[in-house]
Amino acid sequence: MNSLLAGLAGLLFGAGLLISEMVDPARVLGFLDVAGEWDPTLMFVMGGALAVTVPGFWWAARLRKPLVATEFHWPRATDIDRRLILGAVLFGVGWGLAGLCPGPAVVAAASLRGDVWLFVAAMLIGLVLGPRHRG
Repeated sequence: MNSLLAGLAGLLFGAGLLISEMVDPARVLGFLDVAGEWDPTLMFVMGGALAVTVPGFWWAARLRKPLVATEFHWPRATDIDRRLILGAVLFGVGWGLAGLCPGPAVVAAASLRGDVWLFVAAMLIGLVLGPRHRG
């Protein structure tokens, strides 16, 4: 049952990324280009995401246990440290250069575009090598 629910949640998330055009690097780069021809439409996507996420986390924090699992898996680390800031900067630079981040890239891989596959390959290499270089 959990696998079915996870699959449905993934399909819903992927559909949202497609509908919002977050899988289109040109759309994302247009949103990030605040000094040029800025495209503000993705601000509504972010606003919609926050409108669902903030109440969802508020509600989940008040539950004794998740609805379809035995326990919550909240993050243990909550410190804002050098590694977190460096990771956020690297994520932002990568997003700004490629116009993709991991979720939309996985969905966009279905387009069979070479640039998207190159991004996904680099992301997978980083996932493999990253844990080996933790300090």
